[in-house]
Amino acid sequence: MEAQENKAGSAAAATEAIPKVTGIGGIFFFSDNPQAARDWYTNNLGIEVNEWGSTFESRNIDRPDEVNQLQWSPFKKGSDYFAPSEKEFMINYRVQNIEGLVSKLKDNGVTILDDIATYDYGKFVHIMDAEGNKIELWEPADAATAGQ
Repeated sequence: MEAQENKAGSAAAATEAIPKVTGIGGIFFFSDNPQAARDWYTNNLGIEVNEWGSTFESRNIDRPDEVNQLQWSPFKKGSDYFAPSEKEFMINYRVQNIEGLVSKLKDNGVTILDDIATYDYGKFVHIMDAEGNKIELWEPADAATAGQ
């Protein structure tokens, strides 16, 4: 009986993801003219872009069947999307167990800017770091099925 309980406990522990950052999910920056910036990057660096920027895909080295994405996007200078930060960039970090991470951040006194929002492609929340940078945390929709 005890062996069964230990086995069940181990399985449950393995499915609970440690709340943490697992990678970079996006790089966003201000541009005087986002369309001109997209065009420049396309013409000079070969980056394929659409109205939202460009998506770079890579494989997870530990789980080769898992494809991760990094979103690159210029924003119109002055956009309030980065507010309340006054910086000209924002980084999106891919995370696992976003609820647990937000709880940990609250315990640590980190400024949480909004509630976790859920979309078809994942969950998002915004925080401020110690330097006044707005950070976007993103748990991809498939993170639960990826074994993160």
